[in-house]
Amino acid sequence: MDRREFLRVLFSTSLVVFTGEVDAQEKGFVQPREAMNYIKLENKRVQCLNCPNHCILPPGERGICRVRENRNGKLYTLVYGNPCAVHIDPIEKKPLFHFLPGTSALSIATAGCNFRCKFCQNWQISQFPPEETENYRLSPEEVIGVYDHYSSQYPLRSIAYTYNEPTVFYEYMYDTAKIAKNEGIYNIMHSNGFMEEKPLRKLCKYLDAANIDLKYMDENLYEEVSQGHLAPVLKTLKILKEEGIHLEVTNLVVPTINNKDAIFKKMVGWIIENLGENVPLHFSRFFPTYKLENLPPTTVGDVDKARKIAQNMGMKFVYTGNVPFGHPGENTYCPHCGKILIKRYGYTLLENNIVNGKCKFCGTPIPGVWK
Repeated sequence: MDRREFLRVLFSTSLVVFTGEVDAQEKGFVQPREAMNYIKLENKRVQCLNCPNHCILPPGERGICRVRENRNGKLYTLVYGNPCAVHIDPIEKKPLFHFLPGTSALSIATAGCNFRCKFCQNWQISQFPPEETENYRLSPEEVIGVYDHYSSQYPLRSIAYTYNEPTVFYEYMYDTAKIAKNEGIYNIMHSNGFMEEKPLRKLCKYLDAANIDLKYMDENLYEEVSQGHLAPVLKTLKILKEEGIHLEVTNLVVPTINNKDAIFKKMVGWIIENLGENVPLHFSRFFPTYKLENLPPTTVGDVDKARKIAQNMGMKFVYTGNVPFGHPGENTYCPHCGKILIKRYGYTLLENNIVNGKCKFCGTPIPGVWK
């Protein structure tokens, strides 16, 4: 790749940080708001029902997420209208490969997470409370305003709730998504899937697409590496399919932890049985970060191996992520004639041979949302 090509690709995939059209970021800006999805207990304690952690909090205490606090017997969210990230991304970066390819998403995130993943790539925001991040003042209505402002400059079609775990800023996501839906804007979520059924089904009324991280097909690994649990994530995947949400799945392949054939086969078998062979599956490379800087990066060979296992087991659309631009695992192929339907170079589309939801060459229907 020459310098000109490098700069073109860099520009097409870089994040745009807003500093002019919204208020400048302010360290620790918080505006508490009573939370949804909780019950009051005796002695002014509350129990959060937002995620399966079900934190029981006496007055003054916060949940595992660091952003929901009991204040005198009421649960408050501390991440409503104060995102610490407001960016524009290619939709392929979510990653969503079968949902409006070539478009952009206005992406927002706050502080906090209900997991403690040792390999978190966004730990600078997800593993901190909002008092320690640089936050914007941006209400749901103002998010729509930012979207409208930039929609003439970028191919914006959606708002993405991403980077940290959007479950922890549920109220902010829900209210924004509701307004966006009424304005004809798509809503997408990249999540760890650790959300309770009731709030998830309520959100699905306004949600169009989701990418869920299925980190390991092993309960012990969920507990040891992420301080979470597997069963609720699998339940979330089933609910999203049942609700008709466009769904894609990502598995981060981490050396010495989950890069084992048996784990790949167990995961793929479950996906085929419960979600179907057409669900796009992304195997992504790990790079040393946060508490796992001692591990080597995942080799391209490891994600290629995982992709091959999934394909041999019958999955139709399997991708590799964080690989060198131009890798064949970035492309979408017709499961019938084998020709390239979407050719990608990083997050840039070089070809799109899907016409009216079908392969241009043989007419096979390709599942996804294409226009």
